[in-house]
Order: sequence, then C-alpha cells, then structure tokens
Amino acid sequence: MPDDDFLRSTLRDQWHLLPSEMIELPLTMLSRGWEFVAGAVTYVARLVEASARHRMEAGLAVAMHLRGHRIDAGEPVRTLGGALTVATPHGALAVLRRIPGRRLDGRDPVDQQWWGERLGAVHRALQGFRHPGLRPWQPLDLDGSHLDAEPWLRKTVTAAITAATRLTVTDHLTSGVLHGDPAPEMFVLDPATGRSGLLYCGAGGTGPLVHDVAAAVAYAGGAEHAGEFLDGYLASGPVGADEMEAALPVLLRLRWALQADLAARHDCPHGLGKAREALEAMPG
Repeated sequence: MPDDDFLRSTLRDQWHLLPSEMIELPLTMLSRGWEFVAGAVTYVARLVEASARHRMEAGLAVAMHLRGHRIDAGEPVRTLGGALTVATPHGALAVLRRIPGRRLDGRDPVDQQWWGERLGAVHRALQGFRHPGLRPWQPLDLDGSHLDAEPWLRKTVTAAITAATRLTVTDHLTSGVLHGDPAPEMFVLDPATGRSGLLYCGAGGTGPLVHDVAAAVAYAGGAEHAGEFLDGYLASGPVGADEMEAALPVLLRLRWALQADLAARHDCPHGLGKAREALEAMPG
C-alpha cells in the first residue's frame, strides 16, 4: 500500500495540494481512504484497485448527480490536467472536498436511522441515472484458484451465488445504482445544520438495491443489530418491506460470501475467518 510520502507527492504533483495533516480512514471492503487538510479546506482521498478505475469515476459522477438533487455529497476535485482520477502503481486515486459533519457510528441507534434514511434517499435519487462506467451486477467468477484456499470456501461461495441468482430470477427485485460499499463511515451528520450526507460513493454497478442494504447490515453486525437502520431505509428508500423480508437474508449471505472471496483473493486469514464465522451463524 502507498506510504505517506507517496500520497503527499501524488497530491502535490497531480492536484497541487500540500497536506498539512493526514489520517487514514477506517478500512472498507472496496477502497482505502485518507482525510487531509490543505490550506483551509478538508479533503478525502480514495484509492481503489486499477481494475475499478472506471467504477470509481462512475461514483464521482454519482456524487455530482446527487449534489444536483440537493443531497450532500463529497465534491470531486479534478487534477491539474482535468481528470477525475489518477492511475498510480497502487491503484486509481481520486480526491473529493469533504462535506462538513461527523461520521456516523453504525452501533448507535440514532445514527443508524440517519444511515438508513440517507442510503434510501440516495437510491431514490439515482433511479434512472446512467453512466458508461456502471456495469451490470455480477457477483463473482467461480473459476478462481483462490477459492481453493480453504476446503469450505468454494462450496459456500457457490451456494450463496446460486441462491442469489435464483432469487433474481424468481422474484421481481427493485434494481438501480448500487453504492457498493455503504459503510457507516461513508455517511456524515452535521450537528450544526442537522443535514446528513454521503462522503463517497464507489458506485458498485447496477443491480438489486437490497444488496446495498445487505452490505450495510453486514457492517452493523447482522440483521439483529440493524433494526434502526432498516427502519430508516424503509421510510425513505424505494424497496418495500415485503421485498426486504424476502431478499435480505439471501443477499446478506451473498455479501459475506463476497467478503470471503475478497479475503482469499488477498490472502487475508483474519478476513476469511470473520466471513466464515458470519456465514456459519446465519440460519439456513
């Protein structure tokens, strides 16, 4: 991963930004982030794998769309050459102006309400949004040799994908633009104004919106710990309660399978163990 000096030199050369302080943000599934101050402005830098560059640029376009619909979102900052992202040896890097507010705490019931409400509002605002960087939702390629890392892994991931595919065939699921990685730290609340917003959207393609909900529920520690989040989402989002009840368990299992796949792909025993524990704890 990039060190502090590499990040500072890239920000200086590509954006002419000179950070006075920089902190790494909590790790999420699809990207790494840093918050830094340059001059009197606070920014967020996000780094994704090189293969996800177009998806990241779609996410930056999503942010601009949301801002046009009165939903607070981090404002993309173009490079000196006018690009939205920069290719580096460590992946694709983007910079956004940070919107004011504190990051939400996924364990706090009140924050969960804000979290669910904002994700629902984002889903609703993005209905009909199109961008060439958005690809149709495709859970996983089951041919990867990394799925042989543990005896249980390939069978478990295959079962989760099969169940999710069957669900999308038999049920009419509400689809749209996926955030992809809606961790609570991606959302903020400004106590001074009472406004909540989105720091960053990775734009995980297009697909069943309940997949985003399942990702958030996984961050909350499971459905039994995410009641307030789900209430907030159902009050503002386009997915109804009946669809949520039918689809959430299946797509939550898929989310943990995706995390197991990612951990195996990056040779992360801790992440693999955490995903296996979560999968084994799920009913069915």
